[in-house]
Amino acid sequence: MPTPQSFEGRTAIVTGGGSGIGAALGARLVAHGAHVVLADVDGDAATATAARVAGDCRPGGSVVARHVDVRDRAAVSGLVDEVVERAGALDYLFNNAGISMGGPTHELTGDHWDLTIEVNVRGVVNGILAAYPRMVAQGHGHIVNTASGAGLAAPPLVVPYAMTKHAVVGLTAGLRPEAALHGVRVSALCPGAVETPLLDRLPPGDLPPTASAPVTARRYLERMRQRPMAADRFADAALRAISRNRAVVVLPRSARVLWYAQRLSPALVGRVTRRMAATAVADLVPPAADPDDPPGGPAAPVDPHPHPR
Repeated sequence: MPTPQSFEGRTAIVTGGGSGIGAALGARLVAHGAHVVLADVDGDAATATAARVAGDCRPGGSVVARHVDVRDRAAVSGLVDEVVERAGALDYLFNNAGISMGGPTHELTGDHWDLTIEVNVRGVVNGILAAYPRMVAQGHGHIVNTASGAGLAAPPLVVPYAMTKHAVVGLTAGLRPEAALHGVRVSALCPGAVETPLLDRLPPGDLPPTASAPVTARRYLERMRQRPMAADRFADAALRAISRNRAVVVLPRSARVLWYAQRLSPALVGRVTRRMAATAVADLVPPAADPDDPPGGPAAPVDPHPHPR
């Protein structure tokens, strides 16, 4: 576990902090004595999480909740301004908010792609626009961008998601050496399968329906024989790596194995992912049984590297 001194007295914003990995990171930061702001598009979830973890605060630590949609640049900037005005500095920004999006790519519409890009890419950019100049001016800080194992080795049937997570990895890799010149740290957090509510969640109901029946990420993981890592264990390991200023944090071990394989033999991983695609299409996302029936529902979130927010 990271030492309490790594985060004690530090100020941190965690976007997507109402549930999943964001909530787990917030809980561990609070337990280490940090001043934590849990920001989420679901303000009620953020408030409930803040109330739940408040009892674990070390002396001097604190936790509050804020309703923020990371797609709203002004709202993200206003949150950073509020924190800096109150605390005098922002030590950590966890750009963690994001969504999963999957299904047969030929069935996805522009709305599916737009939402994924707006949340997973623009949301991270908005956080950096708000926090990075502040950190440069103060001469310190650490930005942690949540990408995904899918941003290192792209799996099938989650093409919009994998694309955006590759973008987050690239953004982080490019910014890290430049930011170091100003005393600012930048890391990419790349979760694989983690036990969170997203495993059982379907895409937003206001997206256009697709022909294939919806499939949860949990069913996908079960079919691929992947066991999710507990969120609290993930958060402890992630914070330990972040306290050591790791450039890329890949958890759990199964995600690291796939990443190493991708680096050593892209052709081998390509063969593996083709088999994954064939299995998923055959077993999990069959077309509607009757062409006269209405479409089967929204696109299936079949993300083998889910990282709910």
